[in-house]
This record gives sequence, C-alpha cells and structure tokens, in this order.
Amino acid sequence: MSDVGSTLWGLFEPLGPWGGLLFIFLLFYIDAIILPTLPELFVVLVFLAQDTGAGDWMALYGGLMLLTIVLAEIAGVMTLYLIVKRAKLGGFREKISRAVEKYRCFLLVQDERMILLNRIAPILPFLGGFIALSCWNLRRCMTYVVIGGVLKYGVILLMSGFFLAYFSQGTAQAATLVLVIGILIASFVASCIRKRKCENANRTA
Repeated sequence: MSDVGSTLWGLFEPLGPWGGLLFIFLLFYIDAIILPTLPELFVVLVFLAQDTGAGDWMALYGGLMLLTIVLAEIAGVMTLYLIVKRAKLGGFREKISRAVEKYRCFLLVQDERMILLNRIAPILPFLGGFIALSCWNLRRCMTYVVIGGVLKYGVILLMSGFFLAYFSQGTAQAATLVLVIGILIASFVASCIRKRKCENANRTA
C-alpha cells in the first residue's frame, strides 16, 4: 500500500540521496514479496527530490536508482521463490500447483514471457512463488524480470528527467505524476480485462 511507502520515505528522506536509494530498495523488495506499494509513484518522488539543477548528477542518480530497482526486484523475487520452493507443504503443494497450472493455461502467454506482459497488465501475484510453482526456467525468468524492470522504470526516469530539463520542479513533478497515474490506471484496466477473460474461459472449460 502507498501508506507503507510514505512511512518508509519519512524515515529515509532525511538521509539524503543514499537514503533515497535504500528506501527504493526496501520498497521494491517489499513489493516483490509481501504487498503492493505503488513503487512507480515513489520512484518519481525520490528522483525529483534529488534535483540540484545539475543534469549530470541527475543522470547519475537515475542510473543508480535503476540499478537499485533491478537488484531489489531480483532479491525480492528470489526470496519468495526460495521460500515456496523449499517449503514443506506436503499434499497441499500439489493442490496449489494444479491451481497455478490451471490459471497459467488461460494466460495470454503461458511461458516465462508472461513476466514481460505482467509489467503492462499485472495479473501474476507473488511472482517468485508463481515461478516456483509453475516450474519455469529460473534463469530465463530472472532475465525477463531485469529486462522488464529496466524498460518500465527506465522510461519513467527518462520522462522525469525530460520534464525537469524543460519545466520547473513543481511542474515536472506534476507532469510526471500524471504520466505515472495514467500508466497505473491503464495497467489496472488491462489486468481487469485479462482477469475477466481468464474467469470466463474457466467457466466454459
């Protein structure tokens, strides 16, 4: 939830740029293993909070943020993957695996490439656990996690930098937040449409 992000940001904001990076790591780690935190919004807020008017510094910090995001997502996905993979669930594991397999069969893409589409229409909850139960190729999955993260958040950071270069910080923040909110709404609508199609397919199967 965004409240979690706001609380964490309140703790790490006084620490300056490095506190921002630590905050981003924890936010994305929590988002990957426990609950959604709306990281897209906080990426914008943290990035714009570092604006000193120096373009080189902002480009460097954007790169550091992107690296931090990738590391946090890898850590989060792998943590949940290992927990589910090693958990002693007995016969319950087979039931969950069958449910996951049934759900996976009605996805638009049924293999690891779905991780990329999940960036647009998020319908794969608890990705690390889903990967473990689907028996997908872990290396391929992590490659798609990295590619998807770099593309999505790279675009958001580039747009934030673009708005900063041509507008005041207040206007840049407002414009970028509108862009991000538009992305979130589009993702939500796309995921709802896809979930409804999956549910209809399940009823007729």
